[in-house]
Amino acid sequence: MNHLLTGTNLVCISAALVWIWPANAHDHTHPELDDWYKSLRSEQGEWCCDGADVNHLTDPQWTIKDGQYQVFLEGEWVKVPPEKLVKGNNRAGFALAWRMYIDGHPVVRCFMPGASG
Repeated sequence: MNHLLTGTNLVCISAALVWIWPANAHDHTHPELDDWYKSLRSEQGEWCCDGADVNHLTDPQWTIKDGQYQVFLEGEWVKVPPEKLVKGNNRAGFALAWRMYIDGHPVVRCFMPGASG
């Protein structure tokens, strides 16, 4: 069959668009915070934000246990290494976590506690 838009082609086109499409606001209801989000760095100096990859966490989704922050991401509690903390005034108000994956599990790239932390 010689169809131009096979399922495989659609997947490839979609993946390419996601890869090249510019990332938009982190919180579309507060575009005035975009530059602030983009300026955030962890304690070790790593940039946290690449566009729209931040997770907004409610209070039950983050805690302090044995003196260390933990966040609930994708069904599991993940420890936040101290060097991954973002210090400063949290203008968003709620906790923020940026994740990446190692061996299929989420790990914290950056974490900023919410207003109650």
